[in-house]
Amino acid sequence: MAIGERIHHFRLLHGFTQKYLGKLLGFNDMQADVRIAQYEKGSRSPKEKYLNALADIFEVSPHALSVPDIDSYIGLMHTFFALEDIYGLHIAKIDGELCLCLDKNKGILYQSIFRMFQAWQEQAEKLQSGEITKEEYDHWRYTYPQMEADKTKKSLDALRAKQNTKAQTEKQ
Repeated sequence: MAIGERIHHFRLLHGFTQKYLGKLLGFNDMQADVRIAQYEKGSRSPKEKYLNALADIFEVSPHALSVPDIDSYIGLMHTFFALEDIYGLHIAKIDGELCLCLDKNKGILYQSIFRMFQAWQEQAEKLQSGEITKEEYDHWRYTYPQMEADKTKKSLDALRAKQNTKAQTEKQ
């Protein structure tokens, strides 16, 4: 899905008109809807400052807007090939099923990606079990990694508070 399609998707998700979104970005009345239409049709791409502003407006990561070219199966395949080259993601057959696998020989890179995939799998499992709604799942995906960072910060803050309480109790 190209960036224009992502902008269109999130604009409709928020119930914005092209004109309203264009005005939020700071374009005047004459340009607002025209510029958004250009972005959505792919005849123009937003500059980085507008891409970041769109992400802020939609409350998503800029990465959720600027996805790789997966508009065709060929583009998708080349995205997989790039992931193989850069991150060691490779295809394998497990129990007769084709699967994408991480290369354990990538060391710290493997560990980082594994943790990200694990977080994704946990959220998908919560959705499947009914623990979270589709909207909550989409929010997690579209704001990733912010929610994961917030969760980690909360855990660390709780651990620090516990350690501080313990240290104060020992001093008394």
